[in-house]
This record gives sequence, structure tokens and C-alpha cells, in this order.
Amino acid sequence: MLKVVIIGAGDLGGALAFTLARHDRVGEVRLVDAQAGIAAGKALDILQSGPIERFGTRVTASDDVGDVVGSDLVVIADRAGAAGGEWTGDEAVALLDRLAPLVPRAPIVCAGAAAAPLIEQGVSAGTVRRDRLFGSAPEALAASVRAMVALEINGSPDEVSLAVAGVPPAGFVVGWSDATIGGANVARVLTPPTLARLTALVPRLWPPGPVALASAAARVADAIAVGSRRQVSCFVVLDGELGARRGLAALSVRLGPRGLEAVALPALSAHERTQLDNAIVAE
Repeated sequence: MLKVVIIGAGDLGGALAFTLARHDRVGEVRLVDAQAGIAAGKALDILQSGPIERFGTRVTASDDVGDVVGSDLVVIADRAGAAGGEWTGDEAVALLDRLAPLVPRAPIVCAGAAAAPLIEQGVSAGTVRRDRLFGSAPEALAASVRAMVALEINGSPDEVSLAVAGVPPAGFVVGWSDATIGGANVARVLTPPTLARLTALVPRLWPPGPVALASAAARVADAIAVGSRRQVSCFVVLDGELGARRGLAALSVRLGPRGLEAVALPALSAHERTQLDNAIVAE
């Protein structure tokens, strides 16, 4: 089974480790953080919940980034401690430069909401290929929108299928034209005023919180682990999609053990496509 290494044992990293362990689809989850005591404590807490949650995933901890060697998937999360948080700027670039040669084939997923610049720079600089470096945060936004729709129908988010595309925060576009509720087109279930109200709320859902981000990263990790054909929303560097060969956007993707397998454009109305094109140009 797969070995997943999470870089950072902050709120996001810890929640992700627990979610992956509970799903019980990977063999080992390792939390890596300079705050070794915090990482070890969270790993122990998760392990002790195994008999109750009924999972057998091995959860370990380390303070050595070099432990990513031999992993099948690396997830960049957030640092633990008072000086914690997501990696940004030069620190993020330095971290990616260190990781890249240690895992020449494994996908690297950036789980944080602020990871877009790192993904774009990492691919543009040739540090990591775009099929191996992408971000899972847009899936958290898509899940939040699905939850809002479910509340409108007094139903379950599992009944709702939709995708988001674009760039944060105000440049996200929901593909309402292709969205469904229980297999029926969303326009047949929700009124235009309701859709307009939900659309206006989307920018306020960004950035998602640590638990939502962890759930999204776990969904991406599951897709990589099992080679699911289910599409998820991810940050990807554009390579011809939307007529652009640079820049970054959230798009629907299909994932496999080696990372990004295919990028799909949502079915958008003319208005939605114009919004998306404008968002990409502005970015």
C-alpha cells in the first residue's frame, strides 16, 4: 500500500493525517515537521484512535524532510507551533527545491489555500513537471458549494455534482450549466434567483478552513491511491487549456498513481465561459 508523507503537522497537516488514516486506503502516513514533539504527539493520538475508528494505517512522525525518500505521495500542508502556517514566498520555493530531487516520480500535492504561487513557480521554473505538482484547495471550495446546494434542497451533498474553475478569490466560476442534483440539471431544481444568490456567496467561501482543506487533500490522495476516474477540482498550471500556456487556474482533473492524468474543462454557458476567460486574463 502507498506511503504518504505530509510536510507540516499544523492544523491542516494533522487533520489530513487523521482523515487519511481513517479512510484506511494507504499503508503509512508520516507527519514531518521541525516541531518533532508536536508531530509525534499528533501521530500517537491518531494511532490510538485506530481501534475505535477501525483503521490499520500506520502513522509515524519525523523532523527530517529527507524522509520523503521512497514515498508514493508528498503533501505540503502547514507548519506546527507558534510560527506555523503555510509555506509562502522564498521559504516555500526553498522547500520545493529540496523536495523535488528526493521524490523524482511521486506526485506533490499542495494542500493549502495559499499554494497557487508556489505551484505556478515550481512548474514554470522546471523544478517539478505540472503532472506531478498541483493543488487540492479548489476541491474544498467545490465541496462547500455542494453543501450550500444541499441545504437549499434539504438533501445531502452526495446528491450534488458540480465543478469550480478559475482563480481565487473572486475569479472562481461555478459550472452551474453542467451541475446536477440527483441526476437532474440544477436549473430544474433551483430557481434563477437562488442560483444568483449562491453564486454571490462563492467568493466568501475562500479561503477554506483547515478541516475543509484536509478533506479535499484526502479526496485527492484517495484518487491517486486507487486510480479513481472521478474528477476533482485542483489548481493546475495551464498548458493550452483556456487558450493559455502560462498561469494557473482551478480546473477539473483526473488523477492516478503518477499524478495528473487529464484536465477537463467544465461545460459552461457563454456567460460563465466569459467570466472564466476574464478571470484567467486578469490573473
